[in-house]
Amino acid sequence: MFDGLHRGHQAVIQQAVDAAKEENGVVAVLTFWPHPSVLFRPQDVTRIIMTPAVKAHVLNRLGVSALITEPFTPEFAALPAEKFLPMLQHNLPRLKVVYVGENWRFGRGRMGDVGLLKQSAKGSGLNVVSVPRVRNEDEAISSTAIRSLLEKGEIERANQMLGYEYFADGTVVPGKGLGRKIGFPTLNLNWVPDLRPRFGVYAVKVRKEDGSPSLPGVANYGLRPTVEDTTEPRLEVHLLTDCPYGPGEELTVEFHAFLRGEQQFSGVIELEKQIARDRVTAASILAGA
Repeated sequence: MFDGLHRGHQAVIQQAVDAAKEENGVVAVLTFWPHPSVLFRPQDVTRIIMTPAVKAHVLNRLGVSALITEPFTPEFAALPAEKFLPMLQHNLPRLKVVYVGENWRFGRGRMGDVGLLKQSAKGSGLNVVSVPRVRNEDEAISSTAIRSLLEKGEIERANQMLGYEYFADGTVVPGKGLGRKIGFPTLNLNWVPDLRPRFGVYAVKVRKEDGSPSLPGVANYGLRPTVEDTTEPRLEVHLLTDCPYGPGEELTVEFHAFLRGEQQFSGVIELEKQIARDRVTAASILAGA
């Protein structure tokens, strides 16, 4: 799935990109959609860190020239492992090298491993490169582990595994103006993640894709129980500087640290006091980021 495009994924991709530059080749990433759990566990579908559009954008930044997305259908899931490499060669006749992680499994029932892949490649003109698994300290890096960390609000550990700051892309939309009334104006983003990170307050940096500097801020992702009765979470960002952004602008919000869980205050005055404290905490954290 390459979900999250974490450091383990990046290690595999980087080796392919480096080799392609030396040989004037082209790097393509093969993934699939939807997640296999949609087919195998429809009652308990795995929530996804990255949308396909965001994944494609990040892969492009990593130097990947093409993204091949195979529909994960019952027919594809039933493909025997020993027929996987011939299928690739049939569809990609100029294929030269296949790069995979050392723990990668494939084929019906996940019966295929790197050993089988290398055995299948013998005599085919293909080379198979197995990239060692990347670890974060003593912990294996995986999309599953990162999902769990995000849901628990352990954003700094998640970022270590990702190799970059977890981020939200969205368009600024008009809000109700309550933040401005209490002295803490906010930017409201129309961000609807499949995998919801823990509701709460985060130290963040906000940027545009035009290369302009990132701006520090405090973000709340959640239901805003002190001021609203809703079941739909929203991402709101209060900048620690003057705000140069307005409705309709496309922004990226990078999550640097989790400050506290979302809570309901006795009223707006208590909320104001806590936001002021959050500003101080976020400024201290982001000063070194």
